Amino acid sequence: MSQRLSLQRKFVSPEIVFGAGCRHSAGNYAKNFGARKVLLVSDPGVAAAGWVADIQASLALQNIEQHLFTQVSANPRTEEVMLGAEVYRSQACDAIVAVGGGSPMDCAKGIGIAVAHGRNIIEFEGVDTLRVPSPPLILVPTTAGTSADVSQFVIISNQVEKMKFSIVSKGAVPDVSLIDPETTLSMDPFLSACTGIDALVHAIEAFVSTGSGPLTDPHALEAMRLINGHLTQMIANPADIELREKVMLGSMQAGLAFSNAILGAVHAMSHSLGGYLDLPHGLCNAVLVEHVVAFNFSAAPERFKVVAETLGIDTRGLTHSQVRDRLVAHLIQLKQSIGFSESLKLHGVNISDIPFLSRHAMQDPCILTNPRSSTQRDVEVVYAEAL
Repeated sequence: MSQRLSLQRKFVSPEIVFGAGCRHSAGNYAKNFGARKVLLVSDPGVAAAGWVADIQASLALQNIEQHLFTQVSANPRTEEVMLGAEVYRSQACDAIVAVGGGSPMDCAKGIGIAVAHGRNIIEFEGVDTLRVPSPPLILVPTTAGTSADVSQFVIISNQVEKMKFSIVSKGAVPDVSLIDPETTLSMDPFLSACTGIDALVHAIEAFVSTGSGPLTDPHALEAMRLINGHLTQMIANPADIELREKVMLGSMQAGLAFSNAILGAVHAMSHSLGGYLDLPHGLCNAVLVEHVVAFNFSAAPERFKVVAETLGIDTRGLTHSQVRDRLVAHLIQLKQSIGFSESLKLHGVNISDIPFLSRHAMQDPCILTNPRSSTQRDVEVVYAEAL
């Protein structure tokens, strides 16, 4: 055949339930898995907001015991995962439910992996390293951004090495994701901004990733449309549940896209930053996004043109460099409209830190699907621009 066949692509996702109030069905799903005692993973802030109590009530209605584990940092650490696995075994649990943002959800995923394999979570860094199914896992996200609840990524912080490491595997996809926009009502404006930009970056990076394709592109484009069109309004009107539904749906679509197309340099660099300085992941992405887009544009100008058009930019008659400049300006303006004016320097990053950060970014799996082939020197330049 003379015509080149399209590349093969696969697509994985959990069972997804979307809609206000669906968190209350956590007990039903745990019962469907035959659970008798659940390890309930969360953090103190989510517990204080009342979302943990809702899950506990749902489990109690099904006569399912639970043990609450909330020893989770903003960036979940290897020792927290291993402590959670020890608690899971000592409490004779047989399923895991997590409620919270990316940190409790990633910690819960890590606990399941460590329990199933009987080994330290740090041994599973990389792609397709999982060999044994995890216990039943039900996730209830409380932010509209990380999409850990639908993805095959697990991001854990190794504080000894001052770096984050990634586990990417179909085996890390949860069994059920209960995506309830009501749970995002407790987010403050800064968290809403950071997680919203994180979700937008997921969509953009998935669309221009070398792993993108017809199974992921529709999700990425719809995510961009929803987040770009509603995030600013949502932050200005935090009690509007319809706006929260739109942004939460955009976050979910972005998660389905990046879980299967993988990501790019923004996330590789963000993981390195977050591991080194223990910074919030969404903040790192937001600081870096326009700098990486400007760097990557020349490697995929037609794809980035579609991104620009999806974000509402009129590209008719514009050269590639003009489209790039308009897209970068739009991203900066969007961040400003939601009150985001951060820089790396504001959070303690110095020029002397950049070689260390860049070395670790180059080892991250996300750099492999970045549209522009990158050297360590390239990454150093982009970090410097973001200072």
